[in-house]
Amino acid sequence: MPDTSKHDKNAKDLFDSEHRFRLLVEGVIDYAIYMMDPTGIITNWNTGAERIKGYRPDEIIGQHFSRFYTDADRAAGRPARALQIASDTGHYDEEGWRVRKNGSFFWASVVIDAIRDDSGNLIGFAKIARDITERHEAQQKLERVQRQLAESQKMDALGQLTGGVAHDFNNLLMIVSGNIQTLKTIVENDPRAMRAVHAIETATQRGAALTRQLLTFSRRQSVNPLPTAVADRIRSIAAVLESGLGNTIALHIDTPDDLWRVTIDATEFETAMLNLVINARDAMTNGGHVVVRARNIVPTDEAEERYIAISVEDTGHGIPADILARVFDPFFTTKSVGKGTGLGLSQVHGFAHQAGGHVGIDSELGRGTVVTIYLPPTETLDAKGNGQGHRDASGTVLLVEDNPDVANASAGLLEQLGYRVRISNNAEAALLEIERNSVDLVFSDIVMPGKMDGLGLAKALRATHPHLPVLLASGYSEALAGGQTDFHILRKPYAIHELSQALAKLSY
Repeated sequence: MPDTSKHDKNAKDLFDSEHRFRLLVEGVIDYAIYMMDPTGIITNWNTGAERIKGYRPDEIIGQHFSRFYTDADRAAGRPARALQIASDTGHYDEEGWRVRKNGSFFWASVVIDAIRDDSGNLIGFAKIARDITERHEAQQKLERVQRQLAESQKMDALGQLTGGVAHDFNNLLMIVSGNIQTLKTIVENDPRAMRAVHAIETATQRGAALTRQLLTFSRRQSVNPLPTAVADRIRSIAAVLESGLGNTIALHIDTPDDLWRVTIDATEFETAMLNLVINARDAMTNGGHVVVRARNIVPTDEAEERYIAISVEDTGHGIPADILARVFDPFFTTKSVGKGTGLGLSQVHGFAHQAGGHVGIDSELGRGTVVTIYLPPTETLDAKGNGQGHRDASGTVLLVEDNPDVANASAGLLEQLGYRVRISNNAEAALLEIERNSVDLVFSDIVMPGKMDGLGLAKALRATHPHLPVLLASGYSEALAGGQTDFHILRKPYAIHELSQALAKLSY
């Protein structure tokens, strides 16, 4: 006789096993798990499916699974195609929009497996779906920011070109503009000649406006600087930064709520932060930690300035000392071809200077790198309230200009205003001239060849001759955009009345 007790035991074990499996599946809440017959009719429904899709079992069992698809997907035959692929290959997976009971959409990761009996006959399908809307949106935002980054890098490269061109072009315009002022005094009684002079002057002004438009387009100037809460801005892009790091790198954010506000272009700031985080990721091939930290820097000396310091710290392989000095150079990169443009840190550097701050970097081989952006707060300290008077149009001006034609045009304007003019063609020669002969003020171009530019000359004179007024001029937008300095800066090309007003603002 057959051993019925053994048969009964096996049946009980199978029943218990299936019961435990059903309890396990029904208890899963993060995944929608359900079965369908060969035509796509739903035959069972777990707790996760109810939570994600919104239907109770009695509402959905017996219905076709295509109701979870959008109208457009149903019209395109996507549900039937999914079942056909699963039937033919045994497996189907995709990501796409699905519809809940309440009509809201969510982005789902879907897997459909064909179920067959021992004879190979199709008896139904098992479907697993997961709501990954948050991950999808973070990925979409990351892709948008990366596209903005690529565009920013392209504009940064264009800015390198247009900035140099603008310097030369504005020098040419300065020659024309400066000599127009002289011509006006010569031909003021000749109406025909004056019409020609005015036409040239109008063309010069249009050329200057065109240069400014090109520089704005190439983003050498801040596009939309606004008072910004750094902590809020960093937290708002935390998901994007985390997505950019991948699964092997942990992101930590340390941003206290009492940070001072800064005036920045928010898009440029987000691009700079993403640049730094991506650089940190690339330095940690085996995983690690990235810390984004912000803090107020309160000076201990009254002569020092306040800053908000935003740093990105990694635990990567570090940067050799001989490379560290070059990392902010445009197009410089240690990454392999196709892995980097060499513009990431250049953008960070440009952003910091456009915002009136600066950037620093510290690195140690084997211990990681810290890049810190220092930004001045919007709520600045009390202004240095030294009274300023108007300077009489007399005295000796030392004009520092390397372009002879520009120097002659500028000297002509200064002489029309009543000044005596001496000319030096570089900063080093200017320092020697000041030591040998007395001058009443210095008027220097910013961008000059040699070891010292005009801004360096102004700083040197502040240290050695603190009471000597200095006026700077530049047609190079980057020098102006990054020049939040105590020195007065006059944009080239300038008219005689603009030069007069700028000189009048200098203190005695």
